[in-house]
Amino acid sequence: MTEKLKVILVDDQSLCRRGLSELLANCYDFTVLGTTGNIDELRTLCVEKPDLLIIDLRMKPLDGIAVITQLRSEGCTIPIVMLTMSDSEVDLSNAIRAGVRGYLLKDMAPEDVVDSIRRVAAGELVVAPAMTVKMIDLLRGEQSGQEPKNSLKLLTEREREIIQLLARGESNKVIAQNLSISYDTVKQHVRHILTKLNLSSRVKAAVLFTKENSGESTPRP
Repeated sequence: MTEKLKVILVDDQSLCRRGLSELLANCYDFTVLGTTGNIDELRTLCVEKPDLLIIDLRMKPLDGIAVITQLRSEGCTIPIVMLTMSDSEVDLSNAIRAGVRGYLLKDMAPEDVVDSIRRVAAGELVVAPAMTVKMIDLLRGEQSGQEPKNSLKLLTEREREIIQLLARGESNKVIAQNLSISYDTVKQHVRHILTKLNLSSRVKAAVLFTKENSGESTPRP
């Protein structure tokens, strides 16, 4: 008998978690180890050594890219499928750069979602059919030397507050005081901002914010 694929579902909406969990539970070759919308619970579930993580993109307080970034920084190598409503080329690009093996859309047919998850488990890189052209455009852009897009629209409301303070030259300590959050929380947000915007320093993030808000075009450093 074929060993079942062990998966963990990560979504901040309980209805979505329940629906996907029931879909996979009805398949002969899947075992759902657990569902969560919390990264600390996710770390605990990962002790069970799942074969795949299926993560939503838009979550609160951390979005899917931030969750993936944290997991990878902690040494997690579990293959990840992103399941989202977003058909944005920017979101696709950021997800691929973050290391996802699948980028699927929630409006796909259930059987197509299941088949795509199986293909990821088999080692393929899979994107939703509706995203294929955008994936090709991304690959062409990389091959031709075009620069990927940076956009402050990728940031959460809190991250936009922080990058605005960065642009004013404030230190992490001052930002923490202004926003009534801890110094470590500020450092974590700054890391997420740099990852989302594909930037290498807080100075470049400040420059990007200043230029985007003054109507100037901003090439990627």
